Amino acid sequence: MADKVKLSKDGSSIDFVQSDNIPTSLKKFRQSPEIEGFYRFVFENDLQKESYEILDQIILARKAKKQSAAKEAKAAAKEAEAAAKAKVKLKKK
Repeated sequence: MADKVKLSKDGSSIDFVQSDNIPTSLKKFRQSPEIEGFYRFVFENDLQKESYEILDQIILARKAKKQSAAKEAKAAAKEAEAAAKAKVKLKKK
């Protein structure tokens, strides 16, 4: 835990230790080497406020994307229903 975060040789990215398995619980996720390295990097460089703002923007963008996808799916379902009704009317004639 006392290891410093490793930066790439050019200093443009962070080198994290990657694990092969995917954490199954929130506690295990927080203790995974990738997340632990991220937390350490944020803490050592005093980036708590900045990282919170970035993560908040990501969460808001994902929520907006999810809502727009739901609206598109609902609109597509209405169009399919209208097309099916039109088909039934044509068959009756």
